[in-house]
Amino acid sequence: MVIHKPLLREFSGVTSAIAGLKERARAYYFEVVLSIHRCPDCGGRLRMTGQSQCSCSCGNVFDPTLAFQKSTCCQARLVRRTFHYACSRCHKTVPSRFLFNERVFDTTYFREMMRESRARAKRKRDEIRRFLAESRSAELSLMEAPDLESIPGLVSDLDDFIHASSNEMSEMAFDTRSSFRMDDYREHILSALGWSPMLFSEVVPLIEDDRQDKIWRFITLIFMEHDREIELTEQDRDLLVRRVYHEAYSQR
Repeated sequence: MVIHKPLLREFSGVTSAIAGLKERARAYYFEVVLSIHRCPDCGGRLRMTGQSQCSCSCGNVFDPTLAFQKSTCCQARLVRRTFHYACSRCHKTVPSRFLFNERVFDTTYFREMMRESRARAKRKRDEIRRFLAESRSAELSLMEAPDLESIPGLVSDLDDFIHASSNEMSEMAFDTRSSFRMDDYREHILSALGWSPMLFSEVVPLIEDDRQDKIWRFITLIFMEHDREIELTEQDRDLLVRRVYHEAYSQR
């Protein structure tokens, strides 16, 4: 299908008009909602200056949901969770009146999660370096070339072993077909993981063969950890799978 450029230009204009209308509606909505509230410090007028943030000309900046809104269930103050507000008494989720087609995003929480993630990664690297340093074998100094004939029958046994291994390899039939799709396992693991850690054994299998599923699931997790998507930690004869927090999440 051929789309002419004039049509694209008209469509771009419509998109811009919709975006402008949405922004004006957002500004008007916050103006109405904040009109009944005043700055707790000086009594001045308030305006929204960010997501879940309002400010006054006196310099006071705060979260209007926590300052002005109470839960409808218990008439109690609200507390801020990772992605929502909740009643401080019964912990029921409470929609904020001071959000306009937005989600709560606690930058402080994710900044702390990222700091802890980096600290865990550093500890793991240090532990691996220490383990490798301790397990390194001493240098082997050979004063002369090894003499295989010094051990009676060694050369003959090695020849027999090599010939036997070659015959076994040539007779083996390899099945190169595989139904393993790592992308499917990756999407499955991420959808089950969310933002909370979970155990390896808690991930629901994708196939009926539980043993094969565990193998493919473990292989996928190894690659995901290498790509810094998740972290694996041993815990009570199981693996704790934790999503890695990246800088991009704190800047949204």
